[in-house]
Amino acid sequence: MKDVRLVLCDIDGTLIVTGQPLSARAKDVLNRLHEHGVLVGIASGRSVDQQLIHQADQWNLGWQFDVVIGMNGGELWDGLSQKRSDYFKLKKEWIKEIVELMAPFDLNPFMYYHDVMLCLREDEAIKRSSFRNQIKAQYVKDVSEFWAEDNAKIMFRMKEEQMPEVEAYVASHPSPDYHAFKTQVNLIEFCDRRINKSVSMLAFCKEHDLPIESVMAFGDMSNDRELLKEAGWGVCLLNGSDDTKACADEITEKSCEEDGFADYVEKHILIPRGW
Repeated sequence: MKDVRLVLCDIDGTLIVTGQPLSARAKDVLNRLHEHGVLVGIASGRSVDQQLIHQADQWNLGWQFDVVIGMNGGELWDGLSQKRSDYFKLKKEWIKEIVELMAPFDLNPFMYYHDVMLCLREDEAIKRSSFRNQIKAQYVKDVSEFWAEDNAKIMFRMKEEQMPEVEAYVASHPSPDYHAFKTQVNLIEFCDRRINKSVSMLAFCKEHDLPIESVMAFGDMSNDRELLKEAGWGVCLLNGSDDTKACADEITEKSCEEDGFADYVEKHILIPRGW
């Protein structure tokens, strides 16, 4: 890819090992891209307002991302125009339907709700997530609190070995309104059927007359598939899921744990340009 004007990257399992800090090598690569005028962005299932807008500061980059995509494409922070946009939230009645659909598995649904993480009950995974993302966990008194208002998404964490059964179950109960996808080996998320990370990417590119052919995107899981398909060049990490690899133009030689993102950018963008 010759004319790379935007590098857009998923976070967990792609840019960083989930729960780990940004590596020195990845930080160096991001800084070099920024210094040479390449726009740099992140695309995640996390909340823009609660978490992602502060990510550059937490990584001590010394500059802010040009584009921040949150809630798997439902939220966009445009750093160039300093503008915030939202797209296609789950309706209250859909959230109720989803919670009832998933009830047979006795999982612990949770969602980002205003400034807290709303959960059904306390468990170790919730406590770790709350600590890692620096967001307070609030436990519902009644399950109906989940559908008190429209929301970007609702999530369910489970044992990794349970995921194939849950995926098959969800696939056998399709909805015209919402869809579900695996974002980690033990996490499945539901959002409006129209939402994926490419929605916000395409909106950002249109706003700034940025050719989609000039976007290089990185991801690893099912919620990155449309991002990789729509970008000018989509790259899946070696550790990525098979369905995501099938959507990519290329697969990295190294995994996320081996700094696969940084290794790829060095070999395909930085070194060829003498950066």
